[in-house]
Amino acid sequence: MRMKKLVRMNVNGTWVEAYVSSKQSLLEFIREDLNLTGTKKGCGTGDCGSCVVLIDGHARTTCNLPTTKADGREVITIEGLAQRQRLHPIQEAFVEAGAIQCGYCTPGMVLRAKDLLEHNNKPGEDEIKEAISGHICRCTGYVKIIEAILLASKKMLKS
Repeated sequence: MRMKKLVRMNVNGTWVEAYVSSKQSLLEFIREDLNLTGTKKGCGTGDCGSCVVLIDGHARTTCNLPTTKADGREVITIEGLAQRQRLHPIQEAFVEAGAIQCGYCTPGMVLRAKDLLEHNNKPGEDEIKEAISGHICRCTGYVKIIEAILLASKKMLKS
């Protein structure tokens, strides 16, 4: 019998507690235990970026991260990015630039962009390419995603 460990974390502004096994990934916890399905499972190895969330403000893959590693941390999923039913400027920019097609990679891309723009409010195209290099998008060819992040940068500088 495996022992479960009590974890406590702030998810999208709400403290949650749960007993989890040492093998349960943060992705499984977010999707199955918290029913926050915006975070997607893609590769299962941390290589595609679909499962990215913000942990203490930094973009992290969650499919291969044990839930216990998020104990005591702040976790923001795509559901927690909008405030008071208003899309975050990055989300708005993705919509305006047409950077959302199937939408599978979008939550991870948006959160990766938030991490980038929080640390570099005026990135160039090469810096954006580097930031999203760990994300796989099969629909857009990345051009509209890069345009969306540039637009988001401008929107966030104005606000």
